[in-house]
Amino acid sequence: MDKKYQSNRSWTWQWFWNNKFVSALLVVLLVLIIIFMLEKVNFIFNPLFSLFSAVGAPIIVAGLLYYLMNPMVDWLEKRYRVNRVVTITGQFIGLLLLIGLAIIAVIPWLQNQIYSLVQHWPEYWHGISHWSDTLMKNSNFKVVNEWVKNNDQMIEHTLKSLTSGGTLHVSSVFGTMSSVIVTIITFPLILFYLLKDGHQLPGFMVKFLPKRMQSSMRATLTEINTQMSNYIRGQIAVAIAVAIMFMVGFTIVGLPYGWLLAIAAGFLNLIPFLGSFLAMVPAVIVAIFISPMMLVKILIVFSVEQLLEGKVISPKLLGDSLKIHPVTVVVILLSAGNMFGFLGVLFGIPGYAVLKVLVSKLYQWWQSESSLYEDDNLEPGKAVQLKPHSK
Repeated sequence: MDKKYQSNRSWTWQWFWNNKFVSALLVVLLVLIIIFMLEKVNFIFNPLFSLFSAVGAPIIVAGLLYYLMNPMVDWLEKRYRVNRVVTITGQFIGLLLLIGLAIIAVIPWLQNQIYSLVQHWPEYWHGISHWSDTLMKNSNFKVVNEWVKNNDQMIEHTLKSLTSGGTLHVSSVFGTMSSVIVTIITFPLILFYLLKDGHQLPGFMVKFLPKRMQSSMRATLTEINTQMSNYIRGQIAVAIAVAIMFMVGFTIVGLPYGWLLAIAAGFLNLIPFLGSFLAMVPAVIVAIFISPMMLVKILIVFSVEQLLEGKVISPKLLGDSLKIHPVTVVVILLSAGNMFGFLGVLFGIPGYAVLKVLVSKLYQWWQSESSLYEDDNLEPGKAVQLKPHSK
């Protein structure tokens, strides 16, 4: 009886439970079942979504500034034993001074930019009208003209519906303004305590785990923190460098509103891979209505910027810190943008990096604990020694 049980157990163990392919299928099946169940009971997470929408913005802003400001706090504490609170207070004072100087310097510049835009707006409008009239008179656009004439009532109804929804847009603007005010008020408090006690957070998180798991979990959290800090600091540094390059380039070619477009390009560059192409759109639109030569100059500026960014700036400031394939980046951006909007596009890559670290660590743990990978852990050149059966 025992021999029969051992034989059956060995057969099922070898072909089912101890089979890598079957185990992988079981894991995928369990993940799909969990996703399906979560989708059916997604109403349970509505309070969490509401909570995140209320506190998410100040936490995100505080987290970004934490990764920028924390290296100096750690360095002064380790090198010169400066109290963290003293360093944080000095950083806050310096940040307030920079914000004040920026406001004093930016407001007159914004006034000049707005005044220039209003002054030249009739010229741009005339150019747009002339270009659109020429385009619509083209024989290739007869179908478009006929469609507009046949559907003028539908277009008028759509415009009226958009106009009637103006009150909703106004209310959403007020809601956004209130969220911005709450974020401005609350994020400094969150940032202060992150800088003061953030270095103790990994130890606090792992103390709830068993002793044998604490060291590995601490190493995992350290790796996540390192990747996030390198990525955030690198992306911001690259964005600043891109904005400066565009400022110089647009100033040389004499593009109107060049500095404004350069700052916008720097912000858009925070979106990986797609940001540079998005930044190109407004500058090209402005250049089209100035002259064909200006368009050529803008394309040359973008070509030089892309060359310097790809060959010099990004490798030096950012490097390949996340080790993610470009195709994977595009898929992540499309998926995260579809699910979470602009925030998904902005934070999809670092979120994927965190998930990648967790999954890789879990896979390493599974390899070390499971007998499925015993042969993979053998040293090269070592053969498996089979024990002879005893008679």
